[in-house]
Amino acid sequence: MDAFVIDITQDRLDDLRERLERTRWPDALDGVGWSYGVPPEAVRELVAYWLEGYSWRAHEARLNALPQYTTVIDGQRVHFAHVRSARAGALPLLLTHGWPSSFADFSYVAGPLSRDFHLVIPSIPGFAFSGPTREPGWGVRRIAAAWAELMSRLGYDRFGVQGGDFGSLISAAVGRAAPGRVTGVHLNASVTAFPTDDLSGLTEEERARAGGVEAWQEVSGYAVIQGTRPQTLAYGLVDSPVGQLAWNLDAFASWGQDLRPGGGLSPDDILTNVALYWFTGTAGSAGRLYKESAPDWAPPAEPDRTPTGIALFPGDSTVRRYAEQVHHVVHWSEFATGGHYAALQAPELLAGDIRAFFASLA
Repeated sequence: MDAFVIDITQDRLDDLRERLERTRWPDALDGVGWSYGVPPEAVRELVAYWLEGYSWRAHEARLNALPQYTTVIDGQRVHFAHVRSARAGALPLLLTHGWPSSFADFSYVAGPLSRDFHLVIPSIPGFAFSGPTREPGWGVRRIAAAWAELMSRLGYDRFGVQGGDFGSLISAAVGRAAPGRVTGVHLNASVTAFPTDDLSGLTEEERARAGGVEAWQEVSGYAVIQGTRPQTLAYGLVDSPVGQLAWNLDAFASWGQDLRPGGGLSPDDILTNVALYWFTGTAGSAGRLYKESAPDWAPPAEPDRTPTGIALFPGDSTVRRYAEQVHHVVHWSEFATGGHYAALQAPELLAGDIRAFFASLA
């Protein structure tokens, strides 16, 4: 394993500035809000901040406070942060992000969680410093197998896993890939399939939550495109930082509770994630995760046997009775604040729930 430090050269920062200043803006309809996609005013506001207020160097230094490494697993470079706890007998905990996020999402929970856990925070193959991928097949199950191998290389025979969004699928798959080694699976923004045509027996609150699936389908064009034509999309995103920003912002905002400016996320957190995709040129390989993982969307033939905790934040559509058809749910929490990107929106709540879940398994 090799030590890794993020170091974006000044000429690449200068190139980014020049591209932002020379943006060729598209036309847009008046008065349609977000119904056609991200409106120009939302993108222009963030671009102005990117140019005049945002400091990549400050966030680069913040992320470099996390010890980072790279290794090669199954032919693919894997980047990860590894934060060891000072606590004797601390449980190793593997944290997996989703799309359009990155390992940076966990930077706010790393400090609190490292008091109780040895943290391993990888970048998904194809994302940022784990990208691009060089061959087909890097879907959920292959990533889960790579994560199990990563933990073996670090000397962790027993460990917990946590993830949200795509990270929830990958974390659950790690539990299935290494059932004798994973002590527990903690999920937020859990991706759980359930029938939307028969909601009988659900409470009003559960019905409203289930309605989030239909609401997502109205804004899920990004998933369809990345699941079918990720290469075609990549040409525009890798060539235009504003294109990359608008594409990622659409997802951040659509999943949030407040569409202005970005679903309750801070401009700095949005731009840090976008910058990681931009500087590494991994928009295409990150998007390929949707196509590569198409076979993995179906629920497993049998429910998982690993103890599972689920944290539910505003905007999540997970319903417990359907989650229990897939997972061995032993812990269920509901929060009134936060959102889909809980590691960014409610880091203290998420860290507290993770800690409580694994403490209950001890």
